[in-house]
Amino acid sequence: MDENKELQETTQETIKEENPILEYGSSIIQTSKGTVHVLTIVGQVEGHQVLPPSSKSTKYEHVMPLLAMVEESEAIDGLLVLLNTVGGDVEAGLGIAELIAGMSKPTVSLVLGGGHSIGVPLAVSAKRSFIAPSAAMTIHPVRLNGLVIGVPQTFYYFERVQERITQFVTANSKIKRETFTELMLKTGELAADVGSVIYGQEAVELGLIDEIGGLSSALDCLHGMIREQRAAEQQQ
Repeated sequence: MDENKELQETTQETIKEENPILEYGSSIIQTSKGTVHVLTIVGQVEGHQVLPPSSKSTKYEHVMPLLAMVEESEAIDGLLVLLNTVGGDVEAGLGIAELIAGMSKPTVSLVLGGGHSIGVPLAVSAKRSFIAPSAAMTIHPVRLNGLVIGVPQTFYYFERVQERITQFVTANSKIKRETFTELMLKTGELAADVGSVIYGQEAVELGLIDEIGGLSSALDCLHGMIREQRAAEQQQ
Protein backbone atom coordinates (compact mmCIF):
# COMPACT_ATOMS: atom_id res chain seq x y z
CA MET A 1 0.00 0.00 0.00
CA ASP A 2 2.81 2.39 0.91
CA GLU A 3 4.60 1.61 -2.35
CA ASN A 4 1.44 2.32 -4.38
CA LYS A 5 0.87 5.60 -2.55
CA GLU A 6 4.48 6.67 -3.14
CA LEU A 7 4.19 5.74 -6.83
CA GLN A 8 0.99 7.81 -7.19
CA GLU A 9 2.61 10.85 -5.56
CA THR A 10 5.69 10.52 -7.80
CA THR A 11 3.48 10.23 -10.89
CA GLN A 12 1.48 13.32 -9.93
CA GLU A 13 4.67 15.34 -9.42
CA THR A 14 5.98 14.17 -12.80
CA ILE A 15 2.73 15.22 -14.50
CA LYS A 16 2.98 18.67 -12.92
CA GLU A 17 6.58 19.09 -14.04
CA GLU A 18 5.88 17.92 -17.60
CA ASN A 19 2.62 19.87 -17.96
CA PRO A 20 3.18 23.50 -16.97
CA ILE A 21 -0.31 24.32 -18.32
CA LEU A 22 -1.83 22.33 -15.46
CA GLU A 23 0.40 23.81 -12.76
CA TYR A 24 1.21 27.37 -13.90
CA GLY A 25 -1.15 28.10 -16.80
CA SER A 26 1.72 28.53 -19.24
CA SER A 27 3.00 26.83 -22.37
CA ILE A 28 5.72 27.20 -24.99
CA ILE A 29 4.98 27.41 -28.72
CA GLN A 30 7.88 26.56 -31.04
CA THR A 31 7.60 27.38 -34.75
CA SER A 32 9.88 28.52 -37.54
CA LYS A 33 8.84 32.10 -36.66
CA GLY A 34 10.27 31.82 -33.15
CA THR A 35 9.67 30.41 -29.70
CA VAL A 36 6.86 32.07 -27.74
CA HIS A 37 6.10 31.59 -24.07
CA VAL A 38 2.35 31.87 -23.38
CA LEU A 39 1.36 33.01 -19.89
CA THR A 40 -2.27 33.04 -18.75
CA ILE A 41 -3.44 35.32 -15.95
CA VAL A 42 -6.93 34.16 -15.01
CA GLY A 43 -9.38 34.35 -12.14
CA GLN A 44 -8.10 36.36 -9.20
CA VAL A 45 -4.50 37.48 -8.75
CA GLU A 46 -3.44 35.90 -5.47
CA GLY A 47 -1.16 37.94 -3.23
CA HIS A 48 0.07 37.45 0.32
CA GLN A 49 -3.15 35.73 1.42
CA VAL A 50 -4.04 32.28 0.12
CA LEU A 51 -7.43 32.13 -1.60
CA PRO A 52 -9.89 29.25 -1.03
CA PRO A 53 -9.23 26.10 -3.12
CA SER A 54 -12.55 26.65 -4.92
CA SER A 55 -11.36 30.00 -6.32
CA LYS A 56 -9.66 30.20 -9.70
CA SER A 57 -6.45 32.15 -9.08
CA THR A 58 -3.08 33.17 -10.49
CA LYS A 59 -0.34 32.96 -7.88
CA TYR A 60 2.27 35.70 -8.03
CA GLU A 61 4.97 33.47 -6.50
CA HIS A 62 4.60 31.25 -9.59
CA VAL A 63 4.45 34.03 -12.17
CA MET A 64 7.39 36.15 -10.97
CA PRO A 65 10.17 33.54 -11.28
CA LEU A 66 8.58 32.31 -14.50
CA LEU A 67 8.91 35.81 -16.01
CA ALA A 68 12.53 35.98 -14.90
CA MET A 69 13.15 32.66 -16.63
CA VAL A 70 11.54 33.91 -19.85
CA GLU A 71 13.67 37.06 -19.83
CA GLU A 72 16.93 35.16 -19.31
CA SER A 73 16.25 32.13 -21.50
CA GLU A 74 18.12 32.12 -24.81
CA ALA A 75 15.59 29.64 -26.18
CA ILE A 76 12.56 31.95 -25.79
CA ASP A 77 12.04 34.84 -28.22
CA GLY A 78 8.89 36.52 -26.88
CA LEU A 79 6.05 36.52 -24.37
CA LEU A 80 2.30 36.40 -24.99
CA VAL A 81 0.11 37.23 -21.97
CA LEU A 82 -3.51 36.04 -22.10
CA LEU A 83 -5.71 37.90 -19.62
CA ASN A 84 -9.11 37.01 -18.25
CA THR A 85 -9.04 38.25 -14.67
CA VAL A 86 -11.40 39.86 -12.18
CA GLY A 87 -8.47 41.59 -10.45
CA GLY A 88 -7.09 40.73 -7.05
CA ASP A 89 -4.19 41.74 -4.81
CA VAL A 90 -3.00 45.22 -5.83
CA GLU A 91 0.67 44.87 -4.92
CA ALA A 92 0.97 41.38 -6.40
CA GLY A 93 -0.66 42.56 -9.64
CA LEU A 94 1.52 45.65 -9.83
CA GLY A 95 4.61 43.54 -9.15
CA ILE A 96 3.81 41.24 -12.08
CA ALA A 97 2.97 44.22 -14.30
CA GLU A 98 6.29 45.91 -13.46
CA LEU A 99 8.19 42.74 -14.34
CA ILE A 100 6.48 42.46 -17.73
CA ALA A 101 7.01 46.17 -18.44
CA GLY A 102 10.71 45.82 -17.60
CA MET A 103 11.39 42.93 -19.98
CA SER A 104 13.67 43.50 -22.94
CA LYS A 105 12.11 40.73 -25.03
CA PRO A 106 9.03 41.34 -27.22
CA THR A 107 5.83 41.19 -25.17
CA VAL A 108 2.18 41.26 -26.26
CA SER A 109 -0.96 41.10 -24.10
CA LEU A 110 -4.45 40.01 -25.12
CA VAL A 111 -7.53 40.74 -22.98
CA LEU A 112 -10.17 38.03 -23.37
CA GLY A 113 -13.42 38.13 -21.45
CA GLY A 114 -12.28 40.67 -18.91
CA GLY A 115 -9.28 42.57 -17.60
CA HIS A 116 -10.82 44.13 -14.52
CA SER A 117 -9.37 46.16 -11.64
CA ILE A 118 -5.66 45.30 -11.26
CA GLY A 119 -6.03 43.54 -14.61
CA VAL A 120 -5.84 47.00 -16.23
CA PRO A 121 -2.14 47.59 -15.33
CA LEU A 122 -1.41 43.99 -16.33
CA ALA A 123 -3.03 44.53 -19.73
CA VAL A 124 -1.02 47.67 -20.52
CA SER A 125 2.30 46.30 -19.19
CA ALA A 126 3.22 44.60 -22.47
CA LYS A 127 4.89 46.50 -25.30
CA ARG A 128 1.77 45.99 -27.42
CA SER A 129 -1.73 45.32 -26.12
CA PHE A 130 -4.81 43.78 -27.78
CA ILE A 131 -8.40 43.35 -26.63
CA ALA A 132 -11.20 41.17 -27.99
CA PRO A 133 -14.26 43.17 -29.16
CA SER A 134 -16.45 41.55 -26.50
CA ALA A 135 -13.97 41.92 -23.63
CA ALA A 136 -14.57 44.34 -20.75
CA MET A 137 -12.34 46.29 -18.38
CA THR A 138 -13.43 47.73 -15.02
CA ILE A 139 -11.65 50.83 -13.74
CA HIS A 140 -12.32 51.78 -10.13
CA PRO A 141 -10.51 53.16 -7.05
CA VAL A 142 -8.49 50.91 -4.75
CA ARG A 143 -10.60 48.95 -2.26
CA LEU A 144 -9.68 47.00 0.85
CA ASN A 145 -11.51 44.12 2.51
CA GLY A 146 -11.45 43.57 6.26
CA LEU A 147 -10.62 45.85 9.18
CA VAL A 148 -9.84 49.46 8.27
CA ILE A 149 -8.45 51.88 10.86
CA GLY A 150 -10.35 55.15 10.51
CA VAL A 151 -7.42 57.57 10.68
CA PRO A 152 -6.10 60.06 8.11
CA GLN A 153 -3.03 57.88 7.49
CA THR A 154 -5.28 55.12 6.09
CA PHE A 155 -6.84 57.41 3.51
CA TYR A 156 -3.41 58.82 2.64
CA TYR A 157 -2.18 55.25 2.06
CA PHE A 158 -5.13 54.54 -0.26
CA GLU A 159 -4.34 57.72 -2.15
CA ARG A 160 -0.68 56.76 -2.58
CA VAL A 161 -1.56 53.26 -3.80
CA GLN A 162 -4.05 54.69 -6.28
CA GLU A 163 -1.41 57.12 -7.52
CA ARG A 164 0.99 54.23 -8.17
CA ILE A 165 -1.62 52.53 -10.33
CA THR A 166 -2.50 55.72 -12.19
CA GLN A 167 1.14 56.50 -12.91
CA PHE A 168 1.83 52.99 -14.19
CA VAL A 169 -1.22 52.85 -16.47
CA THR A 170 -0.68 56.30 -17.98
CA ALA A 171 3.05 55.63 -18.46
CA ASN A 172 2.42 52.35 -20.29
CA SER A 173 -0.55 53.36 -22.45
CA LYS A 174 -1.81 56.33 -24.44
CA ILE A 175 -4.70 57.20 -22.13
CA LYS A 176 -4.59 60.68 -20.60
CA ARG A 177 -4.30 60.98 -16.84
CA GLU A 178 -7.42 63.16 -16.63
CA THR A 179 -9.44 60.64 -18.63
CA PHE A 180 -8.30 57.69 -16.52
CA THR A 181 -9.08 59.54 -13.28
CA GLU A 182 -12.51 60.52 -14.58
CA LEU A 183 -13.32 56.91 -15.47
CA MET A 184 -12.09 55.73 -12.09
CA LEU A 185 -14.24 58.17 -10.11
CA LYS A 186 -17.36 58.03 -12.28
CA THR A 187 -20.64 57.54 -10.41
CA GLY A 188 -23.92 56.06 -11.56
CA GLU A 189 -22.54 53.33 -13.82
CA LEU A 190 -21.71 50.59 -11.31
CA ALA A 191 -24.58 49.54 -9.06
CA ALA A 192 -22.62 49.23 -5.82
CA ASP A 193 -19.32 50.93 -6.60
CA VAL A 194 -17.58 53.94 -8.09
CA GLY A 195 -15.92 53.50 -11.46
CA SER A 196 -16.51 52.55 -15.09
CA VAL A 197 -16.78 49.50 -17.31
CA ILE A 198 -15.38 49.93 -20.82
CA TYR A 199 -15.45 47.47 -23.70
CA GLY A 200 -13.14 46.52 -26.55
CA GLN A 201 -13.50 49.35 -29.09
CA GLU A 202 -13.96 51.97 -26.37
CA ALA A 203 -10.74 50.88 -24.63
CA VAL A 204 -8.86 51.41 -27.91
CA GLU A 205 -10.48 54.79 -28.61
CA LEU A 206 -9.52 55.99 -25.12
CA GLY A 207 -5.91 54.94 -25.70
CA LEU A 208 -5.91 52.39 -22.90
CA ILE A 209 -5.37 49.44 -25.26
CA ASP A 210 -3.47 49.59 -28.57
CA GLU A 211 -5.61 47.45 -30.87
CA ILE A 212 -8.76 45.39 -31.29
CA GLY A 213 -7.89 41.82 -32.16
CA GLY A 214 -7.86 38.16 -31.33
CA LEU A 215 -5.26 35.46 -30.93
CA SER A 216 -4.02 35.49 -34.52
CA SER A 217 -3.58 39.28 -34.47
CA ALA A 218 -1.66 39.16 -31.18
CA LEU A 219 0.62 36.36 -32.43
CA ASP A 220 1.25 38.11 -35.77
CA CYS A 221 2.25 41.25 -33.90
CA LEU A 222 4.53 39.31 -31.56
CA HIS A 223 6.23 37.47 -34.43
CA GLY A 224 6.78 40.80 -36.18
CA MET A 225 8.40 42.23 -33.04
CA ILE A 226 10.62 39.13 -32.80
CA ARG A 227 11.77 39.60 -36.40
CA GLU A 228 12.57 43.25 -35.74
CA GLN A 229 14.57 42.42 -32.63
CA ARG A 230 16.53 39.72 -34.45
CA ALA A 231 17.35 42.14 -37.27
CA ALA A 232 18.50 44.78 -34.78
CA GLU A 233 20.72 42.26 -32.99
CA GLN A 234 22.32 41.18 -36.27
CA GLN A 235 23.18 44.78 -37.12
CA GLN A 236 24.98 45.32 -33.83
